[in-house]
Amino acid sequence: MIRLKRVYEKVKKEDGVRILVDRLWPRGISRVEAKIDLWLKEIAPSNELRKWFKHDPQKWGDFQKKYKKELANKQHLKNEVQSIEKEKGTVTLIYAAKDTKHTHARVLKDFLSKK
Repeated sequence: MIRLKRVYEKVKKEDGVRILVDRLWPRGISRVEAKIDLWLKEIAPSNELRKWFKHDPQKWGDFQKKYKKELANKQHLKNEVQSIEKEKGTVTLIYAAKDTKHTHARVLKDFLSKK
């Protein structure tokens, strides 16, 4: 099972393996507080895409297409996360964005959920 959660939400046992999927470390939270098991910054949108998007909901459709294109070249990272999920059961993708609807983590979850 793959879940999504903001890094600022309370850590729970049910989170399973907590994987940070942001390219930058979240502001205002220490590594101890975040309790991140793995930081996969390579699976996050490229710096160019992230800066272009700027969490603008009007760019959401184009952002999804562009990010999916980037993810197509990251099959090895998909395999890594799916392997962890198979071994541990639950993986929670951790992200920092305030907008929980227009976040790359949603696109990533869909990508990882496809076998």
